[in-house]
Amino acid sequence: MTIPTPNILLAEDNPVNQKMTLIVLKKLGLKADTANNGQEVLTAMTEHVYDLVLMDIQMPEMDGIEATRIIRERWPHGPKIIVVTSFEADMCRDLCYDAGADDFLNKPVRIEELGAAIERNLSITHPTMAHREPSNTMDASLQAFSKSPA
Repeated sequence: MTIPTPNILLAEDNPVNQKMTLIVLKKLGLKADTANNGQEVLTAMTEHVYDLVLMDIQMPEMDGIEATRIIRERWPHGPKIIVVTSFEADMCRDLCYDAGADDFLNKPVRIEELGAAIERNLSITHPTMAHREPSNTMDASLQAFSKSPA
């Protein structure tokens, strides 16, 4: 049986964080479309059906919390939303859940944490995710990124 690869949207305005997250997703056997702010997220949502949004909170034009609220209003049965942020959990976890987020991860994200959150929220175990390469943090991906040609 073939398990379909989930359609993922990564909402992250920082180019380095965006590249690192894409590397981690690739190690998990996944890929994602990208958006640089909440407004781009909403535009992408009108053009494609996503199973999952990895949502940064602090972005220009429209932050991730407002984008999450709007997604839940427009697409109440829409994608799962995992907030991925560098803000302290105590500061904003409840705010994210109140806006409609399904899960919450702090940066830097460990590959195992992201894989587990995706599996938990999509209720799948993608074959390539089950055999992923161990890594302690996204720092390992950053090292790989810094060594790769531009």
